[in-house]
Amino acid sequence: MSKILVVDDERSIRNTLKDILEFEKYQVDLAENGLMALDQIKENDYDMILCDIKMPEMDGIELLERIVILKPDLPVVMISGHGNIDTAVDSIKKGAYDFIEKPLDLNRILITIRNAMDKSTLITETKVLKKKVNKKYEIIGESDAVVRIKEMADRVAPTDARVLITGGNGSGKELVARRLHDNSNRSSAPFVEVNCAAIPSELIESELFGHEKGAFTSANKQRKGKFEQANGGTLFLDEIGDMSLSAQAKVLRALQENVISRVGGDKQIKVDVRVVAATNKDLAKEIENNNFREDLYHRLSVILIHVPSLNERKEDIPLLARHFIGQICKEYGMPLKIISDDALEQLKQFNWTGNIREFRNVIERLIILCGTEITADDVNTFAKPLK
Repeated sequence: MSKILVVDDERSIRNTLKDILEFEKYQVDLAENGLMALDQIKENDYDMILCDIKMPEMDGIELLERIVILKPDLPVVMISGHGNIDTAVDSIKKGAYDFIEKPLDLNRILITIRNAMDKSTLITETKVLKKKVNKKYEIIGESDAVVRIKEMADRVAPTDARVLITGGNGSGKELVARRLHDNSNRSSAPFVEVNCAAIPSELIESELFGHEKGAFTSANKQRKGKFEQANGGTLFLDEIGDMSLSAQAKVLRALQENVISRVGGDKQIKVDVRVVAATNKDLAKEIENNNFREDLYHRLSVILIHVPSLNERKEDIPLLARHFIGQICKEYGMPLKIISDDALEQLKQFNWTGNIREFRNVIERLIILCGTEITADDVNTFAKPLK
């Protein structure tokens, strides 16, 4: 049952609202002033607040400001018999969900309450989904190397410093990029990923910067590029070592000036993007071979984070194995399987050339092919990776 707090210094209005809302199957608490309401809000979980503006000791606007700090997602509907446009606008600017004038209209109140409840439910569901997504990209491990990566990422995340992440294929570079974004001031804005190795060189500029209608044969309409899509958020340039030199020049300009131009267009578009890049290549060698611009490298590598291979952090294999077993069994709707200590020791003996990606695939194979317990014999039979 949804719980509502009614705050008003007029007893008749408090009691009338209580009777109406209880008839509509809401649970209702009452407060006769802002101070009393503040105490109740601290002690209870309300789904919404109906709050008068003109009250002694602490008025409704001051109470609203306190609620926004204490419980920013709690919807507050302001009510007043002295309402005007300025008061209503001020209430909304300070975080109120809506403003209703006295004398109160019953239908308006009930519709507003339902809408506020729907918004509150949507916010809660969004937070739950975001937690699930964040958990999907959690960095698993307690080895010294992984602890250092987490500490570095958490220290750098609140800044706008550009980060270059290095490491082998499947080592978890994207997880570091996600952690940087999720712990940053940009976490509510988009995280946009571009796999530079997967896009043909003749299309990479259109992918990054967009294009105008008619810019090339198949450009039937205007299209925003990844820089514009990531505006206000984070752009993750994965495998940047595979980017063409012409695209590198445009990326360098975008980083220097925070301005881009769409392919086939002259208009300069301001963008506010934090760029995080990753590569499995040795960029120093790529620079020597004239495959990568040295000036772009220095722009990207304000902070360098190296992700070790799984072979360099084999002490994390038990944690990773149990994490993936729980995750995959849940995805398949299977009972949770256990893995023996001998099986874990056997997994540590293998050469994991494909890193975490290969390891997860092997665990998935074991879950599908083995019984309720994964044994060392199962590992030797089904899990041997490529030499």
